[in-house]
Amino acid sequence: MNDRWDEVLDVAVGAPLRIAALLLGAVLVRWLVHRAITRIVRRTVDSKLRERLVDRRRGRVLVEASDALAAERRRQRAETIGSVLRSVASFVIFGIALVTVLAELGFELGPVLASAGVAGVALGFGAQTLVRDFLSGIFMILEDQFGVGDLIDAGEAVGTVEEVSLRVTRLRDASGVVWYVRNGEILRVGNHSQGWSTAVVDVSVAYDEDIPRVQELIRSTADALCEEEEWREKVLEDPVVAGVEAVTGTAVTIRVIIKCAPNQHLAVQRELRERVKATFDRERVRVPVPPVPLAPTTPGTGGAPGKGSRT
Repeated sequence: MNDRWDEVLDVAVGAPLRIAALLLGAVLVRWLVHRAITRIVRRTVDSKLRERLVDRRRGRVLVEASDALAAERRRQRAETIGSVLRSVASFVIFGIALVTVLAELGFELGPVLASAGVAGVALGFGAQTLVRDFLSGIFMILEDQFGVGDLIDAGEAVGTVEEVSLRVTRLRDASGVVWYVRNGEILRVGNHSQGWSTAVVDVSVAYDEDIPRVQELIRSTADALCEEEEWREKVLEDPVVAGVEAVTGTAVTIRVIIKCAPNQHLAVQRELRERVKATFDRERVRVPVPPVPLAPTTPGTGGAPGKGSRT
């Protein structure tokens, strides 16, 4: 009778208490792990995201992106990475707790684990594309290949990143079209917004112009542009007149290269072209005139004699 009473008491009180203790311990461990993940992710993202470029000529520090974009990028990376790690931690902790509870209730764990393994393999084969998209998204975010506000070339689509998730990256191109690109389909990424950009301007002048004089005019114009307050924050180094890039029968092309802050090269290129044009007009530097196409000759109107002409 005492043994039976002990067995009944264990079933009525002991097993539920152990199960409650297991569940409470699982919840407590999950809370601690989630808190640790959140702190680690925030600290890591804050320390590695903002890359600065130092302008040696002026001793300035240029930030890679604006404060708003950088803050949004930090927030998105922290939330995404933290969400993935917290989900994995919750799955592992509660999975172990569930298996332990089933063992306490007297279930045979061998068939259960075998069934779960078969179901996992079947799900993995059936959702290969989805798994590939998620894995690619995780590595893109962890490696900081691009973020919100970056101008990227993702192959089929070129545009500004508006949102990065684990499965899909959303871009908006120059025409305003929104592109949704699956992360698993992105084989290579060209990021125009990391570090710095290069403004390349080719200037063509007439073939018989004084090339050293033209180069000096271009150099002085570019230097004046870079020294102005409006453009000083967009230019990282002194402009370089690389020299003659091409020579044709009517024109000589001179190339100018300027190292700029990210995504500022297009504005610098447009402004430099306008100023070079104004300088050429003031200094009377001639530019090549495109050749006038010759009118096609028809029989009887000149040129080679044809059937309707008299010889």
